[in-house]
Amino acid sequence: MHIHILGICGTFMGGLAALAREAGHRVTGCDAGVYPPMSDQLRALNIDLIEGFGADQLALAPDMFVVGNVVSRAGRPDGTPKFPLMEAILDAGAPYTSGPQWLAEQVLQGRHVLAVAGTHGKTTTTAMLAWILDCAGLQPGFLIGGVPMNFGVSARLGANKIPALATSQKPQRHHGADLPVFVIEADEYDTAFFDKRSKFVHYRARTAILNNLEFDHADIFEDLAAIERQFHHLVRTVPSSGRVVVNGLEDALERVLHQGLWSEVRSFGAAVSDYTAQGEPHAFDVRQRGQTVARVEWALSGVHNQLNALAAIAAAEHVGVSPAMAAQALASFENVRRRMELRGTVTRDTATIAMYDDFAHHPTAIRTTLDGLRRRLDQARGAPSRILAVFEPRSNTMKLGKMKAQLPWSLEAADLAFCHSGGLDWDAGDVLASMGERARVAHSIDDLVAQVAKVAQAGDHIVCMSNGGFGGVHAKLLSAMAAL
Repeated sequence: MHIHILGICGTFMGGLAALAREAGHRVTGCDAGVYPPMSDQLRALNIDLIEGFGADQLALAPDMFVVGNVVSRAGRPDGTPKFPLMEAILDAGAPYTSGPQWLAEQVLQGRHVLAVAGTHGKTTTTAMLAWILDCAGLQPGFLIGGVPMNFGVSARLGANKIPALATSQKPQRHHGADLPVFVIEADEYDTAFFDKRSKFVHYRARTAILNNLEFDHADIFEDLAAIERQFHHLVRTVPSSGRVVVNGLEDALERVLHQGLWSEVRSFGAAVSDYTAQGEPHAFDVRQRGQTVARVEWALSGVHNQLNALAAIAAAEHVGVSPAMAAQALASFENVRRRMELRGTVTRDTATIAMYDDFAHHPTAIRTTLDGLRRRLDQARGAPSRILAVFEPRSNTMKLGKMKAQLPWSLEAADLAFCHSGGLDWDAGDVLASMGERARVAHSIDDLVAQVAKVAQAGDHIVCMSNGGFGGVHAKLLSAMAAL
């Protein structure tokens, strides 16, 4: 089968492209705006990419056009369509489907799907769960919205049947299930312009993690209640033999479950939960209903990652992987690219300036990232270190200004904050005014780089936060600081 993917460079559609290629399909695609890590993965797979959405691509005549949710019926100011290829597909009556629908029909059928949903931590938790199952010998398939460093790719098909393991190694599967496993990051964002359901309702999860829930995606959801309804649609699809793993600290998720529940539940995080943690985030005991069942010692920090680990452990247990086996796997977990990924260092005055890349783009995610770094630096007990937060409000929710008032709160752990305000319809300087001299605003990437390079000092930790390519700010910053 030849599929042509519209919006192929998105993390989900790029992962789908990798799965389709591995399954033996011919894959081509188009997009506007290409940046790592997905662009690197697609090139490595030798997938032909076309820049833009020109109507001439209709002549490729694939068996199926797979449409990403970046595509719309929107028009340009001059009245021409923004996505002429989509208009040509509709006019010609050519076959098309959404990415989640294609995935459900072509990949997920006949598999035990473990879906990871939540406003924050989906990518990291999905990567943790896939690594746990891989270490347990289950050879999971997965699709992750980032590139986990343990695997080096964002997606793979995995085994199409349960691997033959020695009895001593074989996980004890629940409910007599004998299905190959597939782990997927389950996004609540809409499926396509012609299917406004959340992506995750297509996946038919047997194990569903509900990691947390806040208001986001203001471009498609009116309020938090609208997102809660979509999460409950996911809960409705979990069979009675399935499991819902839920964060017990979240009132919004409690409201979701109160709308109806047909599966077993395992909670984590709250003081009274099925799974709790005792100890520091980098080294803690896992307690299952009050009994210590495992210990996690790993390279990650932050309470958010401790909670992510509990969720992954609870989900893995549903397919027979013991908490002890899961904890052992987490000891070698290497996280995901763009999750506090060290991009480089610059030596200055015999000490280094470290620069990280992080995907944080929601105020809560920004705060969580910076708080985790602050806690790690404080525990190091060395010379005091400054945190410089460099960020752009790039998501649709942030561009609309729906959460701009939370930005000063999200940046409290930073010693200095630098905001790229290009393309915003609201005044970032006014929003950050309460931070005084700790906050700076730049209207271009070059100005931003100049501001940060000028004040960076030996021992600083610079965290660049965006859900996009951020104009290549990482390389530009390292170069500018090295030149001083």
